[in-house]
Amino acid sequence: MVFAGKTVIITGGAQGIGKAIVSAYAKEGATVVIADVNEQKGKETAEEYGATFIKTDVKNHKDVIQLIETVKHTTGRIDIVINNAGVSRFKSLYELTVEEWDDILQTNLRSVFLFAKESAKYMRENERGGSIINIASTRAFMSEKDSEAYAASKGGIVALTHALAISLGEDKIRVNCISPGWIETNNYELLTERDHLQHPAKRVGKPDDIARACLFLTHPDNDFITGENIIIDGGMTKKMIYEE
Repeated sequence: MVFAGKTVIITGGAQGIGKAIVSAYAKEGATVVIADVNEQKGKETAEEYGATFIKTDVKNHKDVIQLIETVKHTTGRIDIVINNAGVSRFKSLYELTVEEWDDILQTNLRSVFLFAKESAKYMRENERGGSIINIASTRAFMSEKDSEAYAASKGGIVALTHALAISLGEDKIRVNCISPGWIETNNYELLTERDHLQHPAKRVGKPDDIARACLFLTHPDNDFITGENIIIDGGMTKKMIYEE
């Protein structure tokens, strides 16, 4: 198993897409650390997959530093960071508060900066460097109404990704981004035929679709890929839609 002996930190790994990513790396033999604010679900996921849970407010710099240093001290290395944590609030621009805007931007975007900054200090000590994956969204490129804060945070992640890739390249640290479309994390069986057929791929996405992309991008044989954003949305962003 290529990821055996590697240490992987996954933010927002307690549930949803993050949980699928935890499962994928655990099955590949990696040492997995979950950074999440949800203590109950974080512990449950960690126990299920033999991972380690560290309660972390990803937008708090001190929390991030403490987690990174703890992981380095206990495992001896940091190889991969998956920046998956995120929150959203879809509400009218007229009703969205400045505090809500700040919380979304800090949780979704500031956290990516913090984890990249602090983890890279140790990744560059590795013979083959390391790999960072940032989870953005197709909402970085297209929008529904009332999504200003979320869209801004995800667009920022895409831009931050290619900037980090250039800055950290000299330390053999690759940085890539994944932009999921509709990924159903709760009740896949309740989706309708129309839900699936509106996608060119003829189905709604699943968390495992994103997890497999993470494994691909962080695989050491794929060390020629950096600064990229991969859209995984069943083809929806390529579909021209007119109202009838």
